[in-house]
Amino acid sequence: MITSAVTGMVLSAMPVGEYDKRLVILTKEKGKITAFAKGARKPGSAFLACSNPFSFGTFELYEGRSAYTIMSVNITNYFEELRPDVEGACYGMYFCELADYYVHEYEDGTESLKLLYQSLKALSLAGIGKLLVRRIYELRMFQINGVAPQVFACVKCGRNENLTRYSSSQSGVLCGSCPSGESGTLRISEAALYTMQYILSAPLTKLYTFTVSEEVLSEIELFVDIHAKGQIDRELKSLKILKMMLS
Repeated sequence: MITSAVTGMVLSAMPVGEYDKRLVILTKEKGKITAFAKGARKPGSAFLACSNPFSFGTFELYEGRSAYTIMSVNITNYFEELRPDVEGACYGMYFCELADYYVHEYEDGTESLKLLYQSLKALSLAGIGKLLVRRIYELRMFQINGVAPQVFACVKCGRNENLTRYSSSQSGVLCGSCPSGESGTLRISEAALYTMQYILSAPLTKLYTFTVSEEVLSEIELFVDIHAKGQIDRELKSLKILKMMLS
C-alpha cells in the first residue's frame, strides 16, 4: 500500500454512491488532486465535517491508479466564520473554483494554497471589503500562473515612466509616448496603477493590509475584468452565482 500525507484545502465536494464523497483538494505537495472520502455521508463518520469546501489541514492518502482515497485527516481550520455569511461563502466558493481552474496535478501548489488560505481569512476582515479582496486574489492568482497583466512597464517600449493608459488587447499599460494603434485603450490613474503594482509585488502577508477609494476600486475592477475575459475561457459557475447575488 502506497500512502502519503499532504497539506491542503478542499475546493469542492460531490456525493458519490450511497455514502461516499469525491473531493477536489488543492495541496502543497501534489497540486490539485481528486480523493475519495469513503463513508463521508454516514452519520458519525470521521470524514463528515472535513469533506466540505474550505476544510484545511493534513490528509493521509492511499494512492490508487487513478485517484486517491483518504485514510485519515487532521483539519486545523474549517473557516467556520464563512459558513453563516452567505456573501462571504459565495466569494470563498469562487476563490476555490478559480484555484481549481488554474492549478493542475503534480505541480507545486504552495503559492496557490497560501494565497487561497490568506484570501479566505481576509473575507472576514471588516475593514478591507470583499470586493477588494476578490480583485487582489484574482490578480495574484493570475501572477502565480504567469498570466498577470503588465503594469510595471509599457508593453510597447518597455519604459516604466509616464504610464497613463491600459491596453486590453495587449494586457498591459502604455506610456504617453507610444501610440496605441487601437481604440480600446483606457486611461489609468496613478493611484490605480500603483495599487495594481503593489498587489503584484507585495509579500503575501501584506496583501490585505490596505484599502482604496471607491473610485480607485472601480478602476481596478474594470481592468481586472477586462484581463480575465482574455484569460478564462468559460464562465465559472460560482462567479455567475456571486454576480446574481450582488445584482
